[in-house]
Amino acid sequence: MPTFSSKRRVQHSADQMFDLVADVERYPEFVPLCQSLKVRHRTSAADGKEVVVADMTVSFKLVRETFTSKVTLDRPNRKILVEYLRGPFSHMENRWTFEPKKDPACDVGFLITYEFKSRMLAVLMGAMFDAAFHRFASAFEKRADAVYGTPHTAK
Repeated sequence: MPTFSSKRRVQHSADQMFDLVADVERYPEFVPLCQSLKVRHRTSAADGKEVVVADMTVSFKLVRETFTSKVTLDRPNRKILVEYLRGPFSHMENRWTFEPKKDPACDVGFLITYEFKSRMLAVLMGAMFDAAFHRFASAFEKRADAVYGTPHTAK
């Protein structure tokens, strides 16, 4: 089963990066391959977690696929879990972690495992998905710079 993981230090706070990743409605503006995203519903729990169910459409050349995911936003623990519900995968799960470091920096962790239902779709989309995941970290970091401002390095 294909897996991709990365850990990247960014010059924005853990809370800012959590908010940026949690703002799924904005993904079509900057996430590689994301053509559209529609939130079906949101629910809040007493423990501070929020659950979002959303449809994401990814597109590359002539291939266009929509899948539904359940996104658990665990703000108290600065973690986001995305679980696959339906679409072209037999399995898909990804996890985000946001670990505060010396202000204003944090380490952003990203892990995804996935497997397509169709072997043909795996051949068509597999290499492209791998390339997109390599660009995810920089896409979120660039988005953070655009939303929160470019961090200034001390001299």
